[in-house]
Amino acid sequence: MDALLIHTPANIRYLTGFTGSAGELAVHADGAVLLTDGRYGIQAPAQLDAVGADCTVDPDATGRLDRVRSLFADHHRIGLEADAITWSQREVLVSCLGEDRIQATSGLVEDLRERKDAAELQRMERAAAIATDALAQVVAAGLGGRTERDVGFDLDDRMRRAGAAGPAYETIVASGPNAALPHARPGDRHIESGDLVIIDVGALVDGYRSDMTRSYSIGAPDPEAARMLDVVTRAQVAAAALVDAGVTVSDIDRTARAVIEEAGWGELFSHGTGHGVGLDIHEAPSVSSRATATLQPGHCITVEPGVYRAGFGGVRVEDLLVVSESGARVLTTAPKEPVVA
Repeated sequence: MDALLIHTPANIRYLTGFTGSAGELAVHADGAVLLTDGRYGIQAPAQLDAVGADCTVDPDATGRLDRVRSLFADHHRIGLEADAITWSQREVLVSCLGEDRIQATSGLVEDLRERKDAAELQRMERAAAIATDALAQVVAAGLGGRTERDVGFDLDDRMRRAGAAGPAYETIVASGPNAALPHARPGDRHIESGDLVIIDVGALVDGYRSDMTRSYSIGAPDPEAARMLDVVTRAQVAAAALVDAGVTVSDIDRTARAVIEEAGWGELFSHGTGHGVGLDIHEAPSVSSRATATLQPGHCITVEPGVYRAGFGGVRVEDLLVVSESGARVLTTAPKEPVVA
């Protein structure tokens, strides 16, 4: 390739600082041009200047295809992001540039985003601290008797008041049998004594995200719930202890899964052990049995084993860790003590 047309908003933000909802970034050997529209005629140049991006802005949406054709007139192989572009967008660009000039790409910018620098980590640390504090306040106020939805709204409001732009994703509060659904949405169910409760919460700070899950028992758990809390917590601690530069992500998954399988619940651990986090809540590297990545300094990953039993409930425990030259550092520091009011 001798040019690349980028559509993914997170990739455009990473390369330029631009946060608008409409934009394409044309990159070639002579520079880069951000194509947007008049809504961002003031915002886009200011954001690019703020980060020192070596890029010009074209805010005129009129004749966009003519502008694309002109920008790439001297380029013979133009990359498109196959994981982001729609079929209809591709068809339009084929009509504009010619099919023989277009090449599918995957992961070019995402590979750059995997390893975070100090400025990115600073934002993620702040996001993790905000979410940790919000969770501590909500748990201290008591969960029993409240609806899942009310607890979720409370967490989101506290994070915003503390300086977050909002939640990093839709906050999960799942109680009783709802906790058997790994991505349950908070509903109108009242949290009751004896329930298992999963709270999955993260904050968004300057585009970067945190991710954390804690599981609780409202009052003393019954023997089965107590065993579930113990097994999943031990699996998470064992797997997180393995995180370090040079470690293969599949080994982390295997470590967590072994503890749960030994307890006889292997088939109830129905997802991967973790994933990368950054501008997106799910990004590379994946932490699963089939993943092949080797951790390097700057990688930020979650470790989040879980066990889910239909009709009974579930438990998931998750931390966000950053890999450094001297080991791993946990960004999400909320206590794992499971018994609350």
